[in-house]
Amino acid sequence: MSNQGTYAKAAIASAGVIGGAYAAYQLYKELQKPNLPEDWTQVGTLKNIYAYPIKSCGPIVLNSGECSLLGLKNGWLRDRVLMVVDDKSNFITARAYPELLLVQPSITNSILTLNHRDMEPVSVNLAEVIALQPQKTATVWSVSVPVHDCGWEAAEWFSRLLDKSTTNYRLVYYASQNSRNLRSTTNKMYKFTKNDTGALPDEVTFNLINEASVEELNGRLKDCQVTHRNFRANFVLDGAKAYQEDQWKFVKIGCNIFEIIKPCTRCVMTTIDPETGVRHTKAEPLETLKSYRQIQDPEVRKTAGNSPRMGIQMALRSGGGGLVSLNDPIYVA
Repeated sequence: MSNQGTYAKAAIASAGVIGGAYAAYQLYKELQKPNLPEDWTQVGTLKNIYAYPIKSCGPIVLNSGECSLLGLKNGWLRDRVLMVVDDKSNFITARAYPELLLVQPSITNSILTLNHRDMEPVSVNLAEVIALQPQKTATVWSVSVPVHDCGWEAAEWFSRLLDKSTTNYRLVYYASQNSRNLRSTTNKMYKFTKNDTGALPDEVTFNLINEASVEELNGRLKDCQVTHRNFRANFVLDGAKAYQEDQWKFVKIGCNIFEIIKPCTRCVMTTIDPETGVRHTKAEPLETLKSYRQIQDPEVRKTAGNSPRMGIQMALRSGGGGLVSLNDPIYVA
């Protein structure tokens, strides 16, 4: 047989192997996809939509938004794509710096403006940040993430706000179109995929709170009252029964289908008044939540500890680009 014939047979065999491997990979991907429900039950409507462009800072109220694999967005406004870091490029949060909650961002086109009652406003052009600032690395929850630095004006602004310095803190912008890596302590009992972590949220790209659950909690509180804003959710549900969300596996808003990955376990952030930045002296509502909203599964409890449940964490399963709007019906399965 000629060399050409031998090469041709080898090429055909190789193509068959590659084709078979590709088919197997496609089948594997299909098997990994969740079986999306076909039957839905309406439980209420979408009462509020919030995006938090800067981790731990104030929200931007929306009438509508687009659901992407990296989270909620509306043009240049994207949920949790910026964060404040210290001089070692480690992220900081309002748990330790409650003053961050009073930073009110706004975004017009690509211009991010920072506002605070005790500071003069400062603006950052995010388009210029992406175009001109080299990529570097920062750390969030012990995971390295690519970021662009937002410049000296924003750095000085946050430094003066937080400790009256000029260089101790910097504002950075997430520099990838892919979700960051899962942190090593992520509970393996939950069905996280590599696309569920988004840019800079603590765990999952979308968070929903049930207004009825907040009202039920308020009925138990003696020293204070809270609102859904204490829980920093993207979506506020109106019309369901209190804690009904514990039983759901999927949520549908508009054309968007979300899989519930896990309950949202709560920390001291809930004890800081989002309007004043002042901590509750008796750590409420966290202490009351601990008395009746603990995770019961002993294996999950090993990593969740005594952090109580309030709200649900969700990942997009219907693909990006779908819209959500105020008063959309919310369905569950």
